[in-house]
Amino acid sequence: MMRSAPLVPPAANLSLLTERSREIFRQLVDSYLATGEPVGSRQLSRLLPMTLSPASVRNVMQDLEELGLVYSPHTSAGRLPTELGLRFFVDSMLQIGDLEDAERVRIAAGVEAASHAHDFEGVLAEATSLLSGLTRVAGVVAATKENVRLKQVDFVRLEPERALAILVADDGTVENRVIPVSRDLPPSALIEAANYLNARITGRTLAEARETIETSRQAAQVELDQLTARLVETGFASWAGAPSDRQLIVRGQAHLLEDLTAAADLERVRLLFADLETKTGVIDLLERAEQGDGVRIFIGSENKLFSLSGSSLIAAPLRDSERRIIGALGVIGPTRLNYARIVPMVDYTAKVVARVLGGA
Repeated sequence: MMRSAPLVPPAANLSLLTERSREIFRQLVDSYLATGEPVGSRQLSRLLPMTLSPASVRNVMQDLEELGLVYSPHTSAGRLPTELGLRFFVDSMLQIGDLEDAERVRIAAGVEAASHAHDFEGVLAEATSLLSGLTRVAGVVAATKENVRLKQVDFVRLEPERALAILVADDGTVENRVIPVSRDLPPSALIEAANYLNARITGRTLAEARETIETSRQAAQVELDQLTARLVETGFASWAGAPSDRQLIVRGQAHLLEDLTAAADLERVRLLFADLETKTGVIDLLERAEQGDGVRIFIGSENKLFSLSGSSLIAAPLRDSERRIIGALGVIGPTRLNYARIVPMVDYTAKVVARVLGGA
């Protein structure tokens, strides 16, 4: 599993953590992830596999606080892990669990059924909904449309120097782009350019079509007159790499309203909803999750998107049948996510989606 750059105390300070300190810290974090509540020394002394008095536990917790791994939200309260402490726990202590057979069956069956009933976007939406339902937080996915197979291209003159380029995909989606054209371009050139492209892109993905057009660029200049060849190049380039080729799907935001224990929790969720409305920020974060082979974990303010809401993202890259990155899929929720359970769930779902979309 790959995680984002760890933000942990210096190694020299970590060497001060004895086995007893590590066990106390582990139990504190485990309790926090389960309940979201501060953990006191008396409670920890009962959870520990060793016999320690509450006073001894309190002394260790003070040391952990000086290292920046825990903090006390109130003077008389127990401790909670800091974002730094959670990062240290995730990078150094997290023991990844395994999915139950029933969970594997539910994910695989849901995604495969969606592939028969829906298009590319429908499969992603179903996978995201499944993840959200299983984890009880928000599911998110960002993906390109480059693996959708193309069906037809048309050009329609709008004004003397503008035309509408229309791209139709096999799944029925339609993309329109307004492109500049020469005032001298004859009407027949629009038909000729469309016929030229349709003969070369039908049934191909956008990436495959782009490669085909690039390869035949010189041939196009020979076969077509200069103005028509320019129209072919301009029209196809209008789709390649366009920002709208990135789509974001969010499902299950309502789960984030469950199990709120304080007004501060409600404010955090309100801020997270605002984050999720910032499409560019979420896509940028998921694009960072694409940069690796495994699951990545982003915690709280170590990513600027969550600087106010204090949330976490667990995400894995999506790949097609040729192992090319086509997006990332994951969940967003409070920092007290059940990382050990959710990490393998996200990883498995991403692999099932990649298999289904790739036809493997």
